[in-house]
Amino acid sequence: MAHHKHGKASPSPQTQEEAERVARATQKPGQTKEQTRLIAQGIQKGIDEYKKQQKARARAADKAKKQRSREQAPPRTDEQEEWAPAPQAIGTSWLPWALLVSSWIGFAVYWWQQQPG
Repeated sequence: MAHHKHGKASPSPQTQEEAERVARATQKPGQTKEQTRLIAQGIQKGIDEYKKQQKARARAADKAKKQRSREQAPPRTDEQEEWAPAPQAIGTSWLPWALLVSSWIGFAVYWWQQQPG
């Protein structure tokens, strides 16, 4: 949203259109355009206030949800993290060495076959 010099946010075009539509729908006979415009501005302010309240409620609900999830999660200690081994480090450390040795053997056999005589 764009901000004016006074720090107030201007309403979105959708809010303006909705407010004008409602103001025209509730227009009384003999009502001037200026009166309708003022009513539309009041409706805009009401819509903006409603949106602010909904955002504040959503933030509060999200904050409460995060707080509940933090309370339900078991606390972790530094000791648990220090002594926990990496899951793949235990069973697969031999694989790179086996591949290295087998490649050396393969190169040696190939080189040996290429030697004359």
